[in-house]
Formats: sequence, C-alpha cells, structure tokens
Amino acid sequence: MNRVDTLLDRARQQTGLADFGGDCFREGLGILVASLDGEAGLNELGRMATDAQLVDLLANRLQVEHWYRRHPEIDQQEIVAPLIGIGLPRTGSTALACLLGEDPAVRSLRNWEAMWPCPPPDAATLETDERLMRAQASMERRARLFPRMTAMLPSTATSPTECQLYMGYDFKSQIFQAFAHIPTYVDWLNHRADLVPTYDYVKRVLKLLQWRCPPRRWRLKNPSHSLFIGALDKVFPDARFVMTHRDVASVIPSVADVYYELHKAYSDAVDLRAIGSEAREFCALGMRRMIAFRDAGHDPRFFDIQFAPFQKDPFPILEALYAFLGEELTPTARERMRAWRQNTPRDAGYERTDMAAFGLETAALHEQFAFYADRFDVPRATA
Repeated sequence: MNRVDTLLDRARQQTGLADFGGDCFREGLGILVASLDGEAGLNELGRMATDAQLVDLLANRLQVEHWYRRHPEIDQQEIVAPLIGIGLPRTGSTALACLLGEDPAVRSLRNWEAMWPCPPPDAATLETDERLMRAQASMERRARLFPRMTAMLPSTATSPTECQLYMGYDFKSQIFQAFAHIPTYVDWLNHRADLVPTYDYVKRVLKLLQWRCPPRRWRLKNPSHSLFIGALDKVFPDARFVMTHRDVASVIPSVADVYYELHKAYSDAVDLRAIGSEAREFCALGMRRMIAFRDAGHDPRFFDIQFAPFQKDPFPILEALYAFLGEELTPTARERMRAWRQNTPRDAGYERTDMAAFGLETAALHEQFAFYADRFDVPRATA
C-alpha cells in the first residue's frame, strides 16, 4: 500500500466512513505527500504531525460528505454576497476580522469550527458545544509548547480564522507550505492547480455551518486568496472584498518569521533564506494577480484599509466600510467592538528575527514591490 492509500485508509478507520465525495482532492494529496517525503527534511515529530494533519483533513472531509448524505437539503443553502478580507498577510487583517466578528448580525468562521466542522453547529447549543473546550485546550497546549508562535498569532477558540483548513480538504492550500519546505508542491499550487473545485468545497462547508446556525451574512478572510482570485470569483461572484495594506518591509519579514517558527518545530535543518525567498515571491505573485483582477473592472467591489490609521483608530474606517456595504454599524456592534479592542493587546512584544537572516533587505523589498505600493499609496518606511 502506497503512502497516499495508507493515509486514506487511516481516515476511513478513524471515522468508520468511506465516501470522500469524489476524487478531485487526490491530485493535490499525491503531489503534497511526495513533496513532503522528498523535500521537507522532516524530523520524527514533523513526520508524525504532518501525517496526523493529513489524516484529520481527510477525516473531516469524510464527515462533511456523511452529513450531506444524511441531509441533502443542506445543499439548498445559499452563501450570499460574503465580505472577504484579502491582501498581504500580516497587514492587520486578523484585527479587522475580530472587530467585524463582534457584530452579532454577521457570521464569521470560528477557530473551533475550522478544526471540527462536524457535526454542524446548532444555534441552540452553540455556547455549550464541547468543541469549544477542546479547541481552547488545544490552544493552551500550543501556548505552552510554542509561546513565541502564540505571541505572533494570538487567538481564542471563538476568534475568527481563515478557511485554509477547508481548502486543505481539497489539498490545495497555503497552510502546508507554512509548516514545511515543499517547493514542488508550492510551484504546482501557485501555477498549475485548479482552485475552482477547492473553493466549491469551501462553499460546501460554509453551507453546512450556516444550515442550523445563523446569521448567514458571512465575514471571511484569507490573505492567500490573492493568489487565486480568479477561481475565488468564479465560486463567489457576488463577493465584496476588504483589502488591508502595509509597508512590505514590515510584512515580508513578519511572514517569513511565522513560517520559520512553524518550520523549525518539524525540521532540524531549516533554510531561512529559502523561507524569505518563498515569502517574497508568493506575496509578489499574489499582488500582481490582485491588481490585474481589480484593473479588469472589479475595483468597485473593493474597500481598502491602510494599516497605520486603522491601528490608531479603526472606528471611522469601520463606519466607512459599513457605508460601502450599505449596512448599519449598530450601537450594539460598536460597543462590542470597542470592548474587544480595549481587552486585546495590539503588540504582543515577541522578539523578531532579523530580516537579514532571511536574505531580506528594506530597499530591495521596496524596489520589488514598488508596483504594489504605488498602486495603493502604501507608505514606505524610511529605513
């Protein structure tokens, strides 16, 4: 039995289920496994952890299909005009998603739902769902093992999160390259993979989540959508977008630092310069594709936010965003947003890795990304 078949069999045994709902995910899984085995240099922990992650993704896919077979009416749900946060990573998109998620009239993808979407959440038991405690325990364990990572990416069981794991059900997701050096898989993902089935599956899971658990006005976010904006638009043609911006001399080293923290847990031979190069190149590719998409007549669907003024006072910007959406920022939503901001530190204060270790330099980044900064009037740091 080959590696892929072994993983599939483990997922079947874990769930007692057998129907994966089609085979389109197999191409990405096969390329990913080969890249992990041949290029990632995983240590024993890395091999065990990545295999467990792949099995969990397959098991979750099996469970999603199981619920659809039991309740085919789920497919009648509609995902209407979601607001999708997009742009470069590390630009304040998480803070924005958390603030928007405080509005009781909207729906975010919560961390615990991303981990375990099945059984689908039920509004009647939402506050007592045992997955809340499981997710919080998992995050507390992560905080003990990886305190620096927790400072980089603070979150709770109920915090809004990205749909990367759901994209992983089709095995076309940037989440895998965050943990391991897999250049063959990354090249395929960025340049040859068809992401339309991936986003179709993301929509499939979102329908499941909202089936018994309104509201149904979605606020989503995922910076990696920039790379695949054409496919995303085919599946969510009525989506509107909020795009966050920040000087790339702050963004790219921060992305590389997150990747480094994840890589070093799973490999004893991490190439920092390779991480820096990968972060630089996928960000540049994503921004070029994003600009081409916006310039092709889609600019009116976008609302832009600059990092510094949003950090200083987000509320005038949030008011403008709600006006753009044609929605009301209610007093209740505003009060909850203020409470979240007051109770959430805006600088976790972790020690940052010197960008030079990643082969990065401010002037070179400004030169490479001038096309992006000029297009969106992004202020550049002086040094």
